[in-house]
Amino acid sequence: MLTIRNLQVEYNKKSPILKGINLSMESGKIHGIVGLNGAGKTTLLNTLYGFIRPTEGSIHYNETPLQRHDIAYLEAENYFYPYMTGREYLNLFPAGENGFRIDDWQKLFSIPLDDITENYSTGMKKKLALLGVLKPDKPVTILDEPFNGLDLESAHILTLILQQLREKGKTVLVTSHVFETLTSGCDYIHHMNEGTIAHSYSKEQFGMLQQLLYSTIEDQASEQVKKLI
Repeated sequence: MLTIRNLQVEYNKKSPILKGINLSMESGKIHGIVGLNGAGKTTLLNTLYGFIRPTEGSIHYNETPLQRHDIAYLEAENYFYPYMTGREYLNLFPAGENGFRIDDWQKLFSIPLDDITENYSTGMKKKLALLGVLKPDKPVTILDEPFNGLDLESAHILTLILQQLREKGKTVLVTSHVFETLTSGCDYIHHMNEGTIAHSYSKEQFGMLQQLLYSTIEDQASEQVKKLI
């Protein structure tokens, strides 16, 4: 169980980003985080991983403070050292107990591991970064916009991977701007709004959340669009 209590982050006292996040995420489940731009999703993930120090609050995994060595984190934007091959990149990561076999993963994702990453497409870079996250086999997996840049086949393979992580009892946290990628694989989706968790939705409630999000977007944008076009 990943438990967040009263998590607050502020860059200065006049602009709090996270405003008292309270959330419990069960292990062996896939949890989605959704919200409009500026809701605080990436700030929450960066705080969980330790990039940002919270102003207040606590984060516990199985009743002990969450440590970075428990987490595999795929950031939305990925960096690769110049003139490094994909294989060299993956060799930077220690293997976990899952018996990570690089060549088998290469066949699954069709990545040219012996080519330098500068020659990779956006989708290839995303898949390579994902393999770097999977190799250490951590108990908590956080994926920020993992479907961005993936083709249809790779996106479906990623969904299968997430399901297998769930079967292994991992705690999986995923964000996506494409709502359908969350509804197809998540057990719960947590709605972030203005730095808080507004509500958590189970599978049978996903339609309700979709209607809420789309109606909010329409209310905010429809009049402006009419003026522009």
